[in-house]
Amino acid sequence: MFYRDERLALFIDGANLYAAAKALGFDIDYKLLRQEFTSRGKMLRAFYYTALLENDEYSPIRPLVDWLNYNGFTMVTKAAKEFTDSQGRRKIKGNMDIELTVNAMELAPHVDHIVLFSGDGDFRPMVESVQRQGVRVSVVSTIRSQPPMIADELRRQCDNFIELDALRDVIGRPARETDDFVAPAEAD
Repeated sequence: MFYRDERLALFIDGANLYAAAKALGFDIDYKLLRQEFTSRGKMLRAFYYTALLENDEYSPIRPLVDWLNYNGFTMVTKAAKEFTDSQGRRKIKGNMDIELTVNAMELAPHVDHIVLFSGDGDFRPMVESVQRQGVRVSVVSTIRSQPPMIADELRRQCDNFIELDALRDVIGRPARETDDFVAPAEAD
């Protein structure tokens, strides 16, 4: 539940939201997402967190990052770390949990409602902490994918769970057939 006069802040875990939407078969239209939540309350900030491969000449996520930066989102990025796992596969690590948590804790005294776009159970203690400060927390993720993209402990902790699939017609566009976009670095 949202109230028109409440101060809102969005915290978008880019890799997690991308994976959830992809599992449901659609892409997020971030302009529509921002419009939808601006209509639900007084939007103070919309943060988007992602790791970038800095050594690549061209990062597939760079156009999205640039667009978000110019269209009302506060971008929080850091360099992703590339490594080879024990099977010799190239892996990318770029966990943004600490950055998101610190920003949420700092902003909590200035907002009434935080909307977290992530299903990562590591955020449960942060959600609990901002709730103790009187902030309501909605979490957007999905239980309709196989496996579900939200940790049970996070869904139980939040004040309001919003099923991402229920927002498909409001903030989504059909997934592209040729997937030339590479997901943001996966969080571990």
